[in-house]
Amino acid sequence: MKAVMVMFDSLNRHMLPPYGCDWVHAPNFQRLADHSVTFDNCYAGSLPCMPARRELHTGRYNFLHRSWGPIEPFDDSMPELLKQNGIYSHLVTDHYHYWEEGGANYHTRYESFEISRGQEGDKWKADLTDAVDIPESRNGGGRASQLFRHDWVNRHYMQDEAETSQAQTFGMGIEFLKTNAGEDNWFLHIETFDPHEPYFSPDTYKQLYPHAYSGAHFDWPPYRPVTEDAETVAHMRYENAALVSMCDAYLGKVMDVMDERGLWDDTMLIVNTDHGFLLGEHDCWAKCWAPFYNEIAHTPLFIWDPRSRKQGERRESLVQTIDLPATLLEYFELDRPSAMQGVPLGETIASDTPVREAALFGIHGGHVNVTDGRYVYMRAMVRDDNLPLYEYTLMPTHMRHTFEVGELQKTEIAEPFSFMKGCRVMQIPARNGRNLKQYGTLLFDLEADPKQENPLVDLKIEDQMIAHMVGLMEANDAPVEQFERLGVSARRASPVEGGRNGREA
Repeated sequence: MKAVMVMFDSLNRHMLPPYGCDWVHAPNFQRLADHSVTFDNCYAGSLPCMPARRELHTGRYNFLHRSWGPIEPFDDSMPELLKQNGIYSHLVTDHYHYWEEGGANYHTRYESFEISRGQEGDKWKADLTDAVDIPESRNGGGRASQLFRHDWVNRHYMQDEAETSQAQTFGMGIEFLKTNAGEDNWFLHIETFDPHEPYFSPDTYKQLYPHAYSGAHFDWPPYRPVTEDAETVAHMRYENAALVSMCDAYLGKVMDVMDERGLWDDTMLIVNTDHGFLLGEHDCWAKCWAPFYNEIAHTPLFIWDPRSRKQGERRESLVQTIDLPATLLEYFELDRPSAMQGVPLGETIASDTPVREAALFGIHGGHVNVTDGRYVYMRAMVRDDNLPLYEYTLMPTHMRHTFEVGELQKTEIAEPFSFMKGCRVMQIPARNGRNLKQYGTLLFDLEADPKQENPLVDLKIEDQMIAHMVGLMEANDAPVEQFERLGVSARRASPVEGGRNGREA
């Protein structure tokens, strides 16, 4: 048996034809839907990039115990488990956070890996001259931003499509497929940073979306409220669409090889993403600084399973990122570690068998969100300082650097949580987390209000969602202060005094 995972970053389901989009040119995503099962109720778990990838390895939520960081010494890594049990695991990627300090040991869990440099502000090429034309950007990046400058230096080395990071990454993946199509017992993970911002794509794809725009350069959404006019917002969506179309083209190349080499007969194909992105919806750009509306949390997922051979069908069961490592281990007939909370999706693919009643999602220190597929409940912190809040880790590393000395000086040693294999860990006061208290606690009925424009006030439904949330937090062995921070009790599924953002219980 063989398996391929094609993973995109920040891929919006509402930009894809199989999910109802009628203007983005993405025929291969429709071709994929016709040849696989499309999941209509897939949700992210921990956000953003590396927290989601820790879930992809471990099959359990990251965000209640820790923010961005590496694989922990006590973690069970799915690709490493495959490797240890005779299933060759290979990663090809241009997701540059893998070679920064905060993600530096994920790719080494695989038997082998290949990387392509140059995405976003990856510190790849060095050009200190004025030869690279760096435009002033509407989002305020300009020459003052080193990340912005590195991005434009990188673009200078990608004059042709074949030189782009995405093309290089898929080229390496296709080389693996062609070389090893006749072999057995392998897992290939093809992962591209696209369509993550900035929306750098060749003109071939931009020309699919002719439109009027006379403003300054703008293909990198800022992380803030929308202040731009309608024409500018539309322009950014077209820039995103062009990059989605490029992703679609390279997805098609993978499917072509599967056709040519007869891989559909014995190869699972998973196509997924870590999360979506706001492109002006809710008057917001980007992610992480605002609540995780469905544009961010409700993700696309397609799976072809050669055992059940279901294609052109849709599944309503509620699934998450944490289910994917369990699905792959079960596919290769390997046992799941006891700490893995995700559930294999083989029977869900075959017959839409449910695997959970509700699902958690969130970011460390932000809202804790829960959905049952019908309702989405976003529980806000009750204190203005968003405390108490701690990081629990043996790998104290932020995105691009280790924890600062001042942070580490306040470290205490905590007793292990249930999934830590007896390892005591560092308990470090967190940096106030993602304090979104100003948004308050929100409840949405997705059936009546699919765009989440009108928060619902219904105390009975809220209590039901709190029960789901608390039960899942307890099952995840969440730190006691997480319950305190949210104003709920870990001992019963009901609010404690001061909960519901001051509303009477």
